[in-house]
Amino acid sequence: MAIISNAVTIADAGAFSVSLGAMTLIKTLTASSSATLAFVDGASSVVLDDTYPIYKFEYINCHPATDNVDFSVNFSADTGSNYNIEKTSTYAYAEKGENDSGGGFGYNGSGNRDLANGTGFQTLMTNVGADADQSLSGELLLYNPSSTTFVKHFISRNTCSIKNDYNLTTLVAGYGNTTSAVDAVQFKMSSGNIDAGTIKLYGIKDS
Repeated sequence: MAIISNAVTIADAGAFSVSLGAMTLIKTLTASSSATLAFVDGASSVVLDDTYPIYKFEYINCHPATDNVDFSVNFSADTGSNYNIEKTSTYAYAEKGENDSGGGFGYNGSGNRDLANGTGFQTLMTNVGADADQSLSGELLLYNPSSTTFVKHFISRNTCSIKNDYNLTTLVAGYGNTTSAVDAVQFKMSSGNIDAGTIKLYGIKDS
């Protein structure tokens, strides 16, 4: 559609063809009995710097080798030598059983779900089931990790078929309490390997 004034076209649809806020796929990692999956800036074509203000990780059908484990994340400021950034976070959940049992919504602050300047791995999902048809999927957004002025905010939304045939959905949010640039992100299970699954890293342009 064109914008016309006094029979003169002053703008048309082609003038607005730039994709604002578009996502660019940076790297795909596929688990195969993997202890961890890590994205390190500058390694294996990974970009995790000031190229993008927002980075998005999508994990798809991550299946644990061990039943009833937690899926977690941590951040590094030294290109993966140490994953120990101090984090402050919150963890909310909703759940429902396959057989229509249970059902509930709440806040869980136990373990590494709710951190207060903790350096351990941040729990994103608990009780992940290892049945053949069970897996975890979700996403994590990391905002402006290259900033040397501000803390590093993150938000994660996840859904999973857990050990007792429940669906568990979680919302985790917080910040890495550092003004150093975060240049690596690692995902792992609390015990055992990531048997299968895919994690994709995207960069999101300014909108």
